Amino acid sequence: MATGNDRTQHERGGDADAASPPTDLYAFAVRLRRMNGEINRLVHGFAGEHGLHATDVQALAAILDAEEPMTPKRLREHLGLTSGAVTACVDRLERAGHVRRVRESSDRRVVHLHYVSDARAAARTYFRPLAEATRAARSRFTEDELSVALRFLTAMNEELSEITPADR
Repeated sequence: MATGNDRTQHERGGDADAASPPTDLYAFAVRLRRMNGEINRLVHGFAGEHGLHATDVQALAAILDAEEPMTPKRLREHLGLTSGAVTACVDRLERAGHVRRVRESSDRRVVHLHYVSDARAAARTYFRPLAEATRAARSRFTEDELSVALRFLTAMNEELSEITPADR
């Protein structure tokens, strides 16, 4: 995390071009924290409106974004929760009508978690302003710039996924 020392160095260093925003670590840290805070504000609002925990909304996002059917074990690993906490989370999501558990026909022990289409539509409606804000922000950049931004976000996610609690 960028610290006050980073900010002091940033402020003393000045910008070579006052019109262009700084690109140092502090500038990235501030903007990433702010974006994270804004997204968390929306997530907490959605969770509150639907009687869910913020972690439940993170679970829904993981289920939605999974490249293959999500299992409780993979969800536990993704969220960094205990198996009991994931079970409670999935139970809440199922009771609230957001997900359903589906057992594999070939191996009844395997459970896949599916986002219920009506619940997905409700989330899409709630988060429409986020999609519109993303669309508006994207319109300010060229395709080449967006490609670089996407590469940066992908690299950040890869780096963050490698951090484990023992690394702290």
